[in-house]
Amino acid sequence: MAAPARHVPKQKKLDESDELLEDQQINLELVESLQMELDQLNEQASDEILRVEQKYNQLRKPHFHRRSDAIERIPDFWLNVFLNHPQICPLIDDKDEDALISLRRLEVEEFEDIKSGYRINFVFDENPYFTNKVISKEFILNEHGEPSLRATEIKWRENMDLTQVEDNVKDSRKRPRESQSFFCWFSNDDMGAIDDLAEVIKDDLWTNPLQYFLVNEISLSVEDDAEDGVHEGEEENGEDSDIEVEDGAIYVEAIGSEGEEEEDFPEDYEEGDDEEVVVVEEEDEDEEDDEDDEGLEDEEFEEDKPYEEAGENVEGDEDVA
Repeated sequence: MAAPARHVPKQKKLDESDELLEDQQINLELVESLQMELDQLNEQASDEILRVEQKYNQLRKPHFHRRSDAIERIPDFWLNVFLNHPQICPLIDDKDEDALISLRRLEVEEFEDIKSGYRINFVFDENPYFTNKVISKEFILNEHGEPSLRATEIKWRENMDLTQVEDNVKDSRKRPRESQSFFCWFSNDDMGAIDDLAEVIKDDLWTNPLQYFLVNEISLSVEDDAEDGVHEGEEENGEDSDIEVEDGAIYVEAIGSEGEEEEDFPEDYEEGDDEEVVVVEEEDEDEEDDEDDEGLEDEEFEEDKPYEEAGENVEGDEDVA
């Protein structure tokens, strides 16, 4: 017979439940306290990182200026950088290219308080599209972390506004532009894709533009090296051939590498058909040996002939006698 179930007083169950809840509450408060300490450390780290970044931004400035001076002496540098960048190139059409040829200098300036934003400056030479020498776009964060934009108004020359949907030339045969101009980026206040483009310019393109300028040269160099390797492989593995015609038969003479014996093959020779290989040199040697042997026999015959004639004469004399 089974033992009767032990009865647990209801009050005891409530006490155990209260203890578990109390223990859980204590641990939750401990986790919260530790998390607050971690947040304070993270804030201190952020402040120190900002101070270090500000310090090195000042140290980088003279190098950036010297680099920009050198870039100005390289024709179409920034245009090629834009066209070789995978994220910026799709935003540029033929009309934009004509205008960006005059882009002489690009600079990114971070504000003294890094957290407050930065400015991107485009410096242009004289061009047929607009009169601005400098076009800038600023990305600003206020004390509450709310972003805002501010850009230079582009002063387009008459009938040369690239941001217009229709082509500027008054010709009914002209088609509408299939995409927006790159220069629409300066007048667009949308903080979505625009902010992404600004971040690409600031954090990728500006930090090392040379890698995108040299993309084509690196690709061509790799292709040339690959072609050279193919040609070298063909020279090592390939063989030249000469064709000879002898006694109405056509022979192909394969010329291998130095030190290898040369063999002649008939024109109808196929790879793997070793039994039908005709070695011209061996046949020639055999024919020459046969001719030499015949020559020797003829010489011996000529040498023996006088003696035979002499012997016949002796016998004839004896008969006469």
